[in-house]
Amino acid sequence: MIDTEFRESLDPPKQNTGLRAAFLAFEADGRLDLALPGSGYTDLRWQSLAALSRHNTVLGRWSEAHTDAIAILHELDGPTPERGQIWGVWAAEPPAPILEAVQQDSGWVLTGTKPWCSGASLCTHALVTARVDGSPRLFAVDLRHEGVAPVPNTWHAVGMSESDSGSVAFDAVPAVTVGGPTDYLTRPGFWHGAIGVSAAWFGSACAVADTLHAAVRERPDPHRAAHLGAIAAALGAASSALTTAAAEVDADPFDRSGRARTRARIVRAVVEDTATQCIDRVGRALGAGPLCGDAEHAGRVADLTVYLRQSHAERDLEALGRDIAEEDNPW
Repeated sequence: MIDTEFRESLDPPKQNTGLRAAFLAFEADGRLDLALPGSGYTDLRWQSLAALSRHNTVLGRWSEAHTDAIAILHELDGPTPERGQIWGVWAAEPPAPILEAVQQDSGWVLTGTKPWCSGASLCTHALVTARVDGSPRLFAVDLRHEGVAPVPNTWHAVGMSESDSGSVAFDAVPAVTVGGPTDYLTRPGFWHGAIGVSAAWFGSACAVADTLHAAVRERPDPHRAAHLGAIAAALGAASSALTTAAAEVDADPFDRSGRARTRARIVRAVVEDTATQCIDRVGRALGAGPLCGDAEHAGRVADLTVYLRQSHAERDLEALGRDIAEEDNPW
């Protein structure tokens, strides 16, 4: 699933240090200029996201959000992104806190607090949902405005600790509508983008599995080999699900078949289960050793564990089951 040549291009430039510097360098030299979903190269897009996440889970998370924002802006005729801009997609809608949009004579302004903002102090721009008469609508925002401020101490997770995903406060910040009032959720690309997230999960799961693969090569053991075999089967199934879904998206980018939502939910469920298996089986095969003595592996497991919770678990499975129940021949 993961393109080897792309993976080998991910080493950060030697003159820069740190995850943020690497990410900014990737954007600057065009390595985040991915093919749009449904363009005929969706498989390559998802391979690239998987490779980025295999390199580093937080890097993959930021890249998935930035490239998803670029796709959304294209689909909904939003502002044209420029080189050097880093985009986020901040669309979580919990009951509280609330971000509200008000239309004034000078245009729309946003006021309130937005939670779950990945790259809160990294992004220069974001696509943000804000409430208009109680319903969320999508806006493009320049985060360099003086009324934008990340809220300290709102992200306490050990996993994805570098993702900078806390809350952001807005105080009368100018914003531009993107699409119509309901277009963000009703466009076919919403579900294509949802699969992009699972491609990033897949890449990070491969990196977790790499630890067991190396251990079995170094010291063959029936117990370890059995777990590695199970992981290989699961990753193979997930890779096939992503590749098949990519071909289906390219064949029907505007979802005339009406299958985009079901397809996305199936692929996400398959990849989530595979990633969960990787975490569990590598731990069972190798014990606490890598989790306690290998900082990179321990961080990867912690990051992926948190990242997977972007899934809604059984709630998503229930929604998938309801969709499947409406179909006459789902298999």
